[in-house]
Amino acid sequence: MEYISRDEPLTPEGRLFTQQKLNIVMNCAIGFRNPIDIEALKTDFLNSYLMKHPRFSSLLVLDHKGREFWRKTHVNIDDHFIIHHNNQNPISDQSSNNEEHDHDDKINAILADFAVSSPLSTKKPLWEFHIISELKCMIFRFHHALGDGITLMSMFLASCKRFDENGGIELKQEDKVKERKKKKKGILRILKTVWWSNIYVMKFTGRSLWVKDKNTVFSGGDGVELWPRMVATAKFDLQDMKIVKRAVPGATINDVLFGVLSSGFSKYLTSQSPHGLKKGIQITGIAMVNLRRQPGIQEISTMMEGNSIGTKWGNKFGLFLLPIHCHTKSGENPLENVKKAKKMLDRKKQSLEAHFSYKTGKLAMSLFGPKVPAKFNHKIISNSTFTISNVVGPQEVSAFGGNNPMTFMRVTSSSLSCGIMMHMVSYAGKAEMQILVAKDIIPEPRILANCFQDSLIEMKNAALLL
Repeated sequence: MEYISRDEPLTPEGRLFTQQKLNIVMNCAIGFRNPIDIEALKTDFLNSYLMKHPRFSSLLVLDHKGREFWRKTHVNIDDHFIIHHNNQNPISDQSSNNEEHDHDDKINAILADFAVSSPLSTKKPLWEFHIISELKCMIFRFHHALGDGITLMSMFLASCKRFDENGGIELKQEDKVKERKKKKKGILRILKTVWWSNIYVMKFTGRSLWVKDKNTVFSGGDGVELWPRMVATAKFDLQDMKIVKRAVPGATINDVLFGVLSSGFSKYLTSQSPHGLKKGIQITGIAMVNLRRQPGIQEISTMMEGNSIGTKWGNKFGLFLLPIHCHTKSGENPLENVKKAKKMLDRKKQSLEAHFSYKTGKLAMSLFGPKVPAKFNHKIISNSTFTISNVVGPQEVSAFGGNNPMTFMRVTSSSLSCGIMMHMVSYAGKAEMQILVAKDIIPEPRILANCFQDSLIEMKNAALLL
């Protein structure tokens, strides 16, 4: 590789994601309808917005003081495309007698291997494509220091093409962003913001120091990030989620999702320890909250110019705690889970908890460097039970790598110290949630995935009866 002299320091958030216990690599599995044309994939990627982004043509380097920098370099595209022939990845732990699950099991087994002790080489820019031809699947791996899920998903989708069933393809047009109506901030709303912010900020602070969930069959902790992992996929129909959403006044898809999580975790705990939920159990998740609007194609093009990328792209998301009360109330209307989730999330939205986590993290980075905030982030995750993120993908069938429509988009990441990590991505009317678990904690993650799927079906059936 030939080096270009100008170096640029990592953003504070980027430095955080290079620390040992938060060294996160995102693994995005993308399925295709037709056999993969590798040369077409390379051509599309070279012409994509991603390749125009300077982070995708920069090395991560350290100076003599150990500070991280991006160093521009020329990219050899062949170094980043890794072809897997006759994949022999062992799938015995996740294999199924049902043939329709076999394809997913093979892909999930590969993702589970990537989740533990599989870093990206710093001798080249921190991304790569793994092509598994026999599964018609590619796995796009990139380091979290390059950016968060919202920015990178937006850039990737801006590079895709809308697939026409008649055999043609057309460039995706920029989605029209609906302007949000600004709510008038009356005195009551301001008081609520102050009230809920104080409560949730104190709980968040306690979680980063000593407060932790009680031990359950889900519990992880420090060191669990190194344990072997398994992956299962929970599949949802977005139309079913919309039916449930309409049945609960003012609800959102996120309200439905968190209602599904509450019900699904309760089902799983009941099946594993039916006597343990008589008094109820609270488990806590860490939810990733996007703190900017999702950019469209025009905005991406503008931000590619000048020096604006370094300040606007990267990682800009906050965290908030997501308490879930598991229960055994078998006679309760399934929609009550959504109503409770909506009530809790409405309060979260009124607070500044997510902004507090983001701002304090930046402040700690500027005062103490990355090691201190990395320690506190690791503590928060270790003291909680699960993490959850939700990224909106395209709602129409899209193509990449020539006229080859994508059939699914699924995301996982490097493992963290909690027992369960969940990432949901919606695509073409479906939503698929990857459930990454420590297999010594949850040896059958598909059972948990089925609990989530069954919960949504129960909610939809209850909504149709209204």
